[in-house]
Amino acid sequence: MYTLVTGATGGLGRAFAHILASRGEALFLTGRSEEKLAALKEELAPFGAEILYCPCNLEEEGERAALFDRADRAGVRFSRLVYAAGADTQMAFEKYDEARIVFQTRANFEGAVSFCRAFLSRTPLDGTSELLFIGSVSGCSPMPYFALYSATKKALEQFLSGIRYELKGKAKVTCVLPGGMPTRPDIAENIRTHGFFGRISALPPEKVAAISLKGVRKNKKRVLPGFWNRTIAFFSALTPPPIRNRIIARMWGRTEKDHFSDSPQS
Repeated sequence: MYTLVTGATGGLGRAFAHILASRGEALFLTGRSEEKLAALKEELAPFGAEILYCPCNLEEEGERAALFDRADRAGVRFSRLVYAAGADTQMAFEKYDEARIVFQTRANFEGAVSFCRAFLSRTPLDGTSELLFIGSVSGCSPMPYFALYSATKKALEQFLSGIRYELKGKAKVTCVLPGGMPTRPDIAENIRTHGFFGRISALPPEKVAAISLKGVRKNKKRVLPGFWNRTIAFFSALTPPPIRNRIIARMWGRTEKDHFSDSPQS
């Protein structure tokens, strides 16, 4: 049985792959770049775990279908899905074009739902299989200048909450809501510009991955990694929306990220 990891060559996906390979677990890795996936397989080789990979643009329906067709032909069966992929474009919505809307929505939400359905048809529904999805603490509140990302992550959490009830006793379902992770120079710069709250809420991807795997093993519905992320989310919920939106707009309007041409799903 294999763990399917999406976004495997990104910072968080790579952290998941390293932890699971170090345990000797068989992995089926996917990301946008075949070259990066091949390099990651070599990177994980010292662990001795069985590693398969298949490149896939998660926003493309045909490529998603081709990935699972390839897995079926190889006789692969899955016991865990780790959906760590995502696109985190940050800018004023008026600057979006149609392609960017479609790209981010499909990578963050449609792809996750599609992989979930395909995974469930290829795993034993006996209560042992694990579905682990990376949402975001950004989905806890509407976010000016990060509005589409925040909305897709909230939609993902809502979807998982619903199917968790449907799959009770059949599969474990967990949504993880991390804060910032300094996985790329631009994200590290974003964390810096967010000031005190950005710094205290940031966690290394290795820690987030470890906490996430522990959470799905315990079948937790929702995991907020880190004391400060839980604290910020709690007080954010108590803050009147106009004040909350003003604070978020001030922090998140300072910088932009546009990874349309080189998505962090990797």
